Amino acid sequence: MAAIEDYLRSRPRWVRWREWLSGRRYLLAPFQDRPRPLVIVAYAFADAAKAQELRLAVARDWREVPERCRAAYDETLAKAPGLVVVQLRRKNICGCLGHRHMVVREAPFAEPHEAFHGAGVGEMDIAYERVATWQALPLSDTALDTKFLEGSRLEEFRTAQFRLRLLSILLHEISHLVFPHEPEASIRERSLAFYREALANYVENAMASMSLTIDRSFSRFGED
Repeated sequence: MAAIEDYLRSRPRWVRWREWLSGRRYLLAPFQDRPRPLVIVAYAFADAAKAQELRLAVARDWREVPERCRAAYDETLAKAPGLVVVQLRRKNICGCLGHRHMVVREAPFAEPHEAFHGAGVGEMDIAYERVATWQALPLSDTALDTKFLEGSRLEEFRTAQFRLRLLSILLHEISHLVFPHEPEASIRERSLAFYREALANYVENAMASMSLTIDRSFSRFGED
């Protein structure tokens, strides 16, 4: 990761200034339990908050999901390109959540560089506004949402839900990079299973750690 950060800082000043003035920014997000891939979030300055959410999803939320969820992606991540560039967008014209790209187009990563240490580069895009409104599992999402009635706990739940959606889509598109001939239905089944179990685990932990006497917004039992 340090090598990539050094590379981005070492590019010619005019290149970095042009990039800065255009509003282009980069965040690095490592999977904490494995050496690869390193996720590089490419985003517009105005989308910095959403880029941070994706970084947190990879760098923190991934390690907090059940081990069986991570194990389901052991082979996929082991075979993934060493660098995965995610172009974070507000929306896609086609209305899709994301796409894998056949050719890397993000300028700093479009050509091989010694800073990559021979690692391959894959690229995708994710449309975060579409992700925010996506009903991944309509019945399950609605059932879980009712556990958090209002207030801070509902906001926390929806933020965590958004990050887990981002993470499941990232893993979905990495699967397409690694296994381009695997049927969409198979890849979707795996990513939805990941999302369902990861979200249920978050809710279970939240409920176990919450005091009903302190946070009455969590349950109807606290109502007068």
